[in-house]
Formats: sequence, C-alpha cells, structure tokens
Amino acid sequence: MPEVTASALFGMFDLFSAPGRDWPFILFGEPGLQRMEPFIVARGKSEFMAANGIVVHPDYALSDCPTPDIVCIPDFFVNPGEAVTGLYDPEADWLRQMHDKGSVLCSACSGAVLLGEAGYLDGADATIHWGYVRTLLNNYPKVRVNLDRSLVMSGEAQRIVMAGGGTSWQDLALWLIARFVSAEEAMRVARIYMLQWHDLGQTPFASLLGRSQADDASIRECQDWLAENYNTASPVAEMISRSGLAERTFARRFARATGLSPLDYVHALRLEEAKQMLETGPQSVEAIAEEIGYEDSSFFSRLFRRKVGLTPAQYRRRFAGLRRAIGTQD
Repeated sequence: MPEVTASALFGMFDLFSAPGRDWPFILFGEPGLQRMEPFIVARGKSEFMAANGIVVHPDYALSDCPTPDIVCIPDFFVNPGEAVTGLYDPEADWLRQMHDKGSVLCSACSGAVLLGEAGYLDGADATIHWGYVRTLLNNYPKVRVNLDRSLVMSGEAQRIVMAGGGTSWQDLALWLIARFVSAEEAMRVARIYMLQWHDLGQTPFASLLGRSQADDASIRECQDWLAENYNTASPVAEMISRSGLAERTFARRFARATGLSPLDYVHALRLEEAKQMLETGPQSVEAIAEEIGYEDSSFFSRLFRRKVGLTPAQYRRRFAGLRRAIGTQD
C-alpha cells in the first residue's frame, strides 16, 4: 500500500534474495544460485510513493499475481487505535484467496492489521508493534496479543506467522529462510547481514503506559497529579479522594479512560521512571525502588522483571550502554 514502510519492504526483499546467492559471493567472489524469488505485489501495478518518499515499482497487481508460497505483509502507517474496517478490502480478499491456495501468510509489525481484516485474528494469538496493540484490540477484540515473543505462529499448519515491531521483520525473514530453504542458509544470511535474533520480544522496549491523557476531565486531573506524585504512599487512595467519586466508579472510569486499572497505571508510571533512572544514573536498585515509591526493593525487582522482561540490573546493562553509545545521556 502507499502507506508501506520502505525499509521493511526492501529489507525483506534483500534478505529473501540472499539465500544461495550471497554466501559464495562473499567467500569466493562469484554469486551462487538464488534459492528464493521475492516479488512485490500491490493493489495495482502502477508505481507509487511509499510513506517515506521512496518509489515502489510493483511486479504484479493483485489481479495477475501468480500464487506465492509465502506472502509477507510489511508494516505500514496506520494511526494507532484507528478503525480500519473497509479500507483494505481488496488486499484482505486476496489474502484469503492465497491462503485457500496454500500460501503461508506473514506480517511484520502493523502488517498484522491486514491479517485481521482477512479474518485470521478472531480468537487467535498474535503480535504487533507495542504501539499498535490498541489498534488490534479495537478492531479485533477477540485477539490475544503477545509482546514477549519475537514471532507468533497460528492457524492450520502454522500458516499464519506474525512478527512484532521495529526490526523484527528480520526475525521473520530468517525464520522463513530456515523453514523453506534450510537452517544453515538462514545462519549464513544472518552472518552476512550481522543480524541478531530478538529473543526478548518487545517488552524491554515498550512503554508500559496506556493512552497518555484521558478525555475524562476528572481522570485527567488525577493523571496530572500522579505524574508529579507517583512516589507518594497510597497514590490510588489519594486519587479517589481527589476525584470525589466512589471507589468502584473511579476504578471503572479510570480503566475506561486509560486502558489500565488505577494500580497498574501507578506501577507503569513508576516503572517508566525507573527505566530512565537505570539508563541515565548510577543509583543502586534499592535506591531507585525507594525513590519511585517502593519500600520493598525485592518487590520492585520482581515487578520490573514481570512487566519489562528483564531484571533491573539486566536492563541497565543493556540500555545504559546504548544510551551512552548514541550520545543521548543527560
């Protein structure tokens, strides 16, 4: 689609062109026999501009495309949380036709939306970029979203395959090369392109917060207060008092407005602050726990591990070095 992200589209095209061809070229200067034949399919065959301004030349239109062994849907720009019903009916119809003919259907990041439009996410496990979870839940409420897995396979003979966000399309490409060519060839492609498997999934990278500001004025005022006072004792009780609402009413309205329970929102806000502190400062885990409102540092460490997928120490080792390396440490 014109909203496609060119990096994923052409990146996958390059990786699928590599098996059999690139390893002999790197070692001996002569390309080998290419084992996969990628091609680009769009609603029409006319060239169009991708979302970032790069021109895309489709090899086939949906109407004249030969049946592929694999269909990969790259990520594309769709407003997070937006309803997409009816916007991609031609693509959804074509996906159903290809699946009926035996094709494996795959998506990267927001490309999972098209699998939903084709009807393959109802009651199924899925993954998508953490910023687009609300998009899936709003459009396909029966879907089960997994952020802790790099790839999610579902459907008959695992012929529906989804990769999460960002560069997880690389994981998808390597997995497909291993499945359809060989594991050895997938390893060779990974070595040539210096690719690493995203074994931790997306949870260390994801924001733990829901929508940033509620439309509900009473809840928004509580959010504003909590942003400055998240480390106080009993913050949920204080927000209930400030709202003037009954406890059950407050909890219901807060969850509807933010997507999280009041306590989960407090934890999420505290853990986001802890992430920043672990990335930028030398404080001990115990000191960070106390500063953000947890008297029990063991509880904080267990909560951090459950929500983020890493211990606080592991998170610091991984992300403090990255922040220093890219020169953004305060």
